[in-house]
Amino acid sequence: MALFDFLKRKKEAEKAQIKKVHPVKSSEAGVLPLAKQFNRAGKISTSKKNINFSYDIVKEPHISEKATRLSEKNQYIFKVHSKTNKIEIKKAVEGIYGVDVLSVNVIKIPPKKRRLGKIQGFKAGHAKAIVKIKDGQKIEIL
Repeated sequence: MALFDFLKRKKEAEKAQIKKVHPVKSSEAGVLPLAKQFNRAGKISTSKKNINFSYDIVKEPHISEKATRLSEKNQYIFKVHSKTNKIEIKKAVEGIYGVDVLSVNVIKIPPKKRRLGKIQGFKAGHAKAIVKIKDGQKIEIL
């Protein structure tokens, strides 16, 4: 439509002006900008590596009699976030402890009913991961 042609020309003029002000150098042409990531404080970090991912996934080591017996077979048990998958758990354990993970098995413990007098509620459920590491490597939990 002829009525709105002046808007098109105005936009084209602005684009041409921006190109004149910010020319792209040949050395910067092949470099893509880093993806913006938000850290816990809500600030934007532009680093290539996100270091805090490991501690959000793996909460704590699960210490029990069975866990101590499995540690002799290079298997360790950790309480993990319930929404994570095996690949994320493997990367997190390798990042925190610096070991090579061979396999990961995940166990989801459901919430259980609990009662105290008239008050009825639930004990929170959680997820555990049994992580098998390479022979000769060790994780110091205590």
